[in-house]
Amino acid sequence: MVLPVVAIIGRPNVGKSALVNRIAGGRQSIVFDQPGVTRDRTYQPAFWKDRDFLVVDTGGLVFDDDTEFLPFIREQAMAALVEASAAILVVDGQFGPTEGDREIASWLRSQKIPVLLAVNKCESPDEGLVQAAQFWEIGIGEPHAVSAIHGSGTGELLDMLVDVLPETDELEEIEEYKVAIIGRPNVGKSSLLNAFVGSSRSIVSPISGTTRDSIDMVVTRGEGEAQKRYRLIDTAGIRKKKNVDFGPEFFGINRAFKAIKRSDVVLLVIDALDGVTEQDQKLAGRIEEEGRACIIVVNKWDAIDKDSHTIYEFDKTIEAKIHFLGWAKRLYVSALTGQRLPNILDAIDASVEQHRRRVTTSVVNEVLADSVSWHTPPTTRQGRQGRIYYGTQVKAQPPSFALFVNDPKLFGESYRRYMEKQFRKNLGYDGTPIRLLWRGKSMRDIERAAGANRATKVSRAN
Repeated sequence: MVLPVVAIIGRPNVGKSALVNRIAGGRQSIVFDQPGVTRDRTYQPAFWKDRDFLVVDTGGLVFDDDTEFLPFIREQAMAALVEASAAILVVDGQFGPTEGDREIASWLRSQKIPVLLAVNKCESPDEGLVQAAQFWEIGIGEPHAVSAIHGSGTGELLDMLVDVLPETDELEEIEEYKVAIIGRPNVGKSSLLNAFVGSSRSIVSPISGTTRDSIDMVVTRGEGEAQKRYRLIDTAGIRKKKNVDFGPEFFGINRAFKAIKRSDVVLLVIDALDGVTEQDQKLAGRIEEEGRACIIVVNKWDAIDKDSHTIYEFDKTIEAKIHFLGWAKRLYVSALTGQRLPNILDAIDASVEQHRRRVTTSVVNEVLADSVSWHTPPTTRQGRQGRIYYGTQVKAQPPSFALFVNDPKLFGESYRRYMEKQFRKNLGYDGTPIRLLWRGKSMRDIERAAGANRATKVSRAN
């Protein structure tokens, strides 16, 4: 079911993102005291009374200036209005009506959708009404005095909003996969998102740093019970820390790192023309550290001069420089031509399934027994040998296994790598990291715990 969309429109720096965060009940949009921070249109789910809807944040509109990103921002705002059921024009009550406000109001009157007027920054109960009254002159209807920061007046504004929104049926529960698109600036992350969605949801520009906020977009495929939903999260390009100043880019990169944390799977986008860089290696390390499933997407593959060995040579480079993501599937695609893009969704399905998969304790111990029979644990010079008593899966996302041993110090790094390879060889887990947790426990402790467990079962039976 498609939720009604509410577009938040206004000049730069009038508090649109702050109002979006207030309506949506979170802090998803970047708020910074600088014009032009929001460039793309970003969607957030919201709820008021008995009504679900989407609120879309847009960049600050300026009609008489075509420098830098302003034409792209206008394009994004206009696209938001095309799909909107209603709009909220946000103006600055402390600044008063401007020619820019009048131009936007005139444009909105021609859109043939309900428009509410929110006069923001009206923190004072007494002065706020006077500040709001100034905006009757722009001809967009009754001005509502609000403060996005403090929340005053927003309840009354939302009451008016739900009255003009179309009614929706009860929402269906559809499983959703969260997919973060991560990479350096200008590797084609926004182009990938637009290729999936089928429209220009993100601004695409050869200028690095175009995307500043994390942009959520939902894509569905299939129908009925087989339908799957993917929440694609386009993020700001992540540069080296020393090159990032405090400001919108700093906050955008922090949102990108948070997107990794809240995702089921991460698409690590690498520029085929640049190859694997040091920054790509650091991002790969961050993904592995967070325990997220991952797909390495080599974009701009259409721009590479290829022969029968090219893909194998690139594979070797990835294997050498990002060896700790050796379990991640690699796809060579082109967002520009659409080459192999459908394979990404198939890879996401497979990776998420493995990331969430659990196996029984009996299967884990079969793998352990088989692995130990092929390669026994090491023995120290003093004659102490490592012993693995048993193992069990303790969690998923990522799959984590506790191995109970006599002394974890007796198992060196090489044997631990061997055991992880055996788990992957016997259990799969392609596309996701796995964790082996080595826990020291004497055989006597294990037998005592097993006896206590049997006694508990007998007492419950009686």
